[in-house]
Amino acid sequence: MLELQLRGDYIELDKLLKATGLCDSGGQARQLIAAGEVRVDGQVELRKTAKIRAGQVVGFAGQQVRVQAAA
Repeated sequence: MLELQLRGDYIELDKLLKATGLCDSGGQARQLIAAGEVRVDGQVELRKTAKIRAGQVVGFAGQQVRVQAAA
């Protein structure tokens, strides 16, 4: 399980995938989200700029990312 520390209240889903290195680019991230390849808290998420907040878990390609609150 990867962890990502927020810098603000939330991060957009496509930016999270790029920031964690799960996608090489924002464009690739948006394509994968649109194709239904990404889950948030176990549910398929199709909104490319869905706001991901502390405590949520994003799943993609067998990896999971837990989002942590800003310090």
